[in-house]
Amino acid sequence: MPDLTTDRLLLRDFISADVPGVHAYAADAEVCRYMDWGPNTLEQTRVFIEDTMAAASRSARESFTWAVTAGGEVLGACSVTITSAEHHRGELGYVLARRFWGQGYATEAADAVLGFAHEELGLQRVEATCRPGNIASQRVLRRIGMQQEALLRSHMLIRGRREDSLLFVRVD
Repeated sequence: MPDLTTDRLLLRDFISADVPGVHAYAADAEVCRYMDWGPNTLEQTRVFIEDTMAAASRSARESFTWAVTAGGEVLGACSVTITSAEHHRGELGYVLARRFWGQGYATEAADAVLGFAHEELGLQRVEATCRPGNIASQRVLRRIGMQQEALLRSHMLIRGRREDSLLFVRVD
């Protein structure tokens, strides 16, 4: 999987040494508040890293997950998954450690991965969802040129509760 670089970030494959950095945000209840995973145990974080490393070694891939780093430190993760090769459609996702919120890192990483999705994977439609209460994520998605397309009612089961999602889309 190719590394992606921006003005401030390096998006690269995960490595075993990333477990402490990933666990710092994956175990944070505030970071996981709108996610359908977490807060993670240390073992869950290790399994995530192992699974991501194994997926990165496959030649035929449908999912790409990068460690978002700056100055050698893991800030978060960003991914794109091909949801339909036939229809050139994919899904974007990202997460950042709380101490890096509000600094433009999510926008920078998501924009780089969105570019990869369109240019390298040939995806014409990329979707992303977020909970209606996650105003910061809505801002990130709008900044990278995605438009809100729908409200998906009772879309996700998060910690035993049905939650709505907003569907954002960019078509290139």
